[in-house]
Amino acid sequence: MREYTFYQVDAFTETIFTGNPAGVVPHADGLTEIQMQAIARELNNSETAFLLSATSSDHDVWVRYFTPTREVPICGHATIAAHYVYAVENNIFSTIRVQRTQVGNLPVETVRGNGSYEIIMTQGEIEFFEPFADRMVQRIVNAVGIVPDDIRDDCPIQIVSTGHSKVMVGVKDAAMLDNLAPDFTRLAQISEEIGCNGYFIFAINPPGSATLTTGRMFAPAIGINEDPVTGNANGPLGAYLVKHGLVEHDGQYLDYYGAQGAHINRPGQVHVMVDIEDNQPVKVRVGGRAVIAFKSTFSL
Repeated sequence: MREYTFYQVDAFTETIFTGNPAGVVPHADGLTEIQMQAIARELNNSETAFLLSATSSDHDVWVRYFTPTREVPICGHATIAAHYVYAVENNIFSTIRVQRTQVGNLPVETVRGNGSYEIIMTQGEIEFFEPFADRMVQRIVNAVGIVPDDIRDDCPIQIVSTGHSKVMVGVKDAAMLDNLAPDFTRLAQISEEIGCNGYFIFAINPPGSATLTTGRMFAPAIGINEDPVTGNANGPLGAYLVKHGLVEHDGQYLDYYGAQGAHINRPGQVHVMVDIEDNQPVKVRVGGRAVIAFKSTFSL
């Protein structure tokens, strides 16, 4: 039998028991896929990241992500958590590491400052799907628990991906997020039809707010009724905001913070950075801080 260390890390926050919790197994070589899935199910976080040795010279680490029920291609908050653990274990200053994932090799930057680390991950290729037809829009709106009049006229309901896709649903006011009543069974059924497991319901906050956006993310199709703080929702949202001209920017760069998680008492913030060319988003990065809640070991 071999002993493995695992961490429980709260990502997109510096306050313990807030943000989005992720499991991290930093030295996962030797574990089988079946064992990784069993560990993720036991830890029961929305995602657990397993760090494996590089398999070629074009990356520094191989990261695999598992929900309690299946492997997923990438996960924002678990990436923040995984590289935070690496930084703490190795007491690094600042660095860029390339990680292998199911959506390709992606650089992750670790920046040390003010006694902590910000982890900044480059997300995958930006992809916009065609907006949904009226009938599907109505089904999604009903399943989320809102009415069509709640939707912003300038926000088409569509799938956007930066490696892991989400359905974008823009509502007129952040207060509407307080009263959502999602039907998780219906959302999961729709996910099977549209090939997208997550729904990000968001609002653009008034000028002068602490964050530019506020959102809630539901993914019952993969066993996550509501995710506290989601890098792979806030990242695609940044591209969506630029694509549809919903916020002001300097024509080259959009840099802002998005809030999520307060509705389930796990508030956190995602730092979103979008590179822009010809008024179109060309690259998305998301950043965040983290805190270790606890660490332990298991033997297999």
